[in-house]
Amino acid sequence: MVIARLKERNKILRVLSQIGDLFKSQLDTPKTVLEKGTLIMSIDVDVGNKELGIVNKGKNDQNVSTVFSEYSIGLTEELALPMFLSLFEEFETQVTFAIRGQWLQLPNAALYRLLETSVKHDLGAHGYYHRNFKRLSHKEAENELAEVQTAMNRFNLAPSSFVFPGNNIAHLNLLPNHGFKCYRGYGGFLRDGMYIQRHRQLYDVHPSLYIDQHSNLRLMKKFLELSSKRKLPLHLWFHLWSCGRTENTIQKSMRNMFQPFLQYAKSEVKDGRLDVETMASVIQKVRYHADRES
Repeated sequence: MVIARLKERNKILRVLSQIGDLFKSQLDTPKTVLEKGTLIMSIDVDVGNKELGIVNKGKNDQNVSTVFSEYSIGLTEELALPMFLSLFEEFETQVTFAIRGQWLQLPNAALYRLLETSVKHDLGAHGYYHRNFKRLSHKEAENELAEVQTAMNRFNLAPSSFVFPGNNIAHLNLLPNHGFKCYRGYGGFLRDGMYIQRHRQLYDVHPSLYIDQHSNLRLMKKFLELSSKRKLPLHLWFHLWSCGRTENTIQKSMRNMFQPFLQYAKSEVKDGRLDVETMASVIQKVRYHADRES
């Protein structure tokens, strides 16, 4: 009974948060003006595979989740990633995958499926061990980024997008030294928005809405309509493991939410009201418009 009430309470809070975000976005003065509405999706790959849970011997679990172990999350992500890749191929939708550096040291079938997909996704970084950057010293953060770069180089990847583990923003000044040009800012209730903002050498591709298997499809569509109408960036983000823990629950999320939403986005693109971009590609457009206006 208590668990059921907590689940219902959390569901209500999520809906209220989404409504608050939508209301706030309608009132805010846009900080970014694009030629069209723009849909951006970023996906956090927190672990990558179950082997990391074994290698780290459970010592890194709390850096990733207070509820699930690395092994458990990695197991779910191995299952979910190929399913989402097939979905994005079906709709020819490019997204930003923020991948953890340590995963690249233990490649598996899911990783190779990502690297070989027919859609040109933006492969960004999500730390190396998925550690909280706010708790790292300058030297520790520098070492973490250097390890990310080394791991990425193994696959000839040069990421320009960075997503902070746990959305804990810190040590921004180090990112440009490692080739990063943008990051996803800190969002949440009354902090989300529909804008891209420059911070010195970097761009904050700000989050608009966090989604999971319980998100409201109607509200997601309302956000997309707002994006198209006001020519604003709509940045949705989620974890692979927050969209279902089994094949059946992941398929249910896809059938009830992701497929109809992407179909709706595709119709907006066809009608010329919307572009679909990644974190990396959208800042190229923003920089182009800024250079043209200057």
